Amino acid sequence: MDVNSLTLLVDILDAGNLSEAARRLKMSRANVSYHLNQLERSIGVQLVRRTTRRVEPTEIGLRLYEHGRTIQNALLAARESVATLGQSLQGHVRLSVPSGYGQLVMSDWLIAFKRLHPGIVLDVMFENRVEDLLRDEVDIAVRVMSEPPQNLVARDMGPVRYVACASPGFAHTHGMPATLDDLRAAPLISAAVIGRQLRLAAYLRDERHEVLLEPTIIFENFLFLREALLAGLGVGIVPDYVVQDDLQRGAVLTALDEWRLSIFGTHMYMLYMPNRHHTRAAATFIEFMLAQAHGAGRGAAA
Repeated sequence: MDVNSLTLLVDILDAGNLSEAARRLKMSRANVSYHLNQLERSIGVQLVRRTTRRVEPTEIGLRLYEHGRTIQNALLAARESVATLGQSLQGHVRLSVPSGYGQLVMSDWLIAFKRLHPGIVLDVMFENRVEDLLRDEVDIAVRVMSEPPQNLVARDMGPVRYVACASPGFAHTHGMPATLDDLRAAPLISAAVIGRQLRLAAYLRDERHEVLLEPTIIFENFLFLREALLAGLGVGIVPDYVVQDDLQRGAVLTALDEWRLSIFGTHMYMLYMPNRHHTRAAATFIEFMLAQAHGAGRGAAA
């Protein structure tokens, strides 16, 4: 068994299947399969279970994967140390952030980071889907959820507070919802997950209530939802950061303030793969973003 064989096993399991591993390694699928077979023959045990779509590690395969990942991380760190010797911080960070939070909250942080580290390439995707970090080859993802996936490292960026709100014009003409049941009859503006019924969780001290919502305007882009709110088209159920400035200048009014509301989750998390080598660029980016979230009062830097 050699280092190349171990790191190949890591690459195959990270990719999820032989075809994707071949694409990433710029090898033929047959070549990847051959080297994997040779490794298994040299050890005398099966390391992965193959299906039509994925490969999964056996118990011994998982142990060797962990050893291979440690070796691979050490090699990557050594190469980076040599490559960046005497140079300013450089590298590439691929980031996936929610459209609303990314544009309304994180955009200033991203600009500030880029000014501090002009040599780092930021590849930012604004999207709301919770996807497999390995499949999409994303270094870091920021997502709203109540409980982060156990197979990922999750750094808390703070609570997400939803508000029920509307423009003063809408409130004057139609009134504001006074109870949770009033939301059922109100024209609602909110984001939703395609194919799922929208459920609002509402907390009052130790009580938890759930309300099924049927919005009249559904869109993933919170900037559009904010414009619909300001135009007086209905009652919005949106994160507070979407309308924070509008609340301060009186362009939006809130209702049901005694309730803590949640749709997609209660916290914002920064997610990344465990045991994956973080370049100096990625590690610096992570700590910078967490410090910004902590400074804004949204989360802890730990």
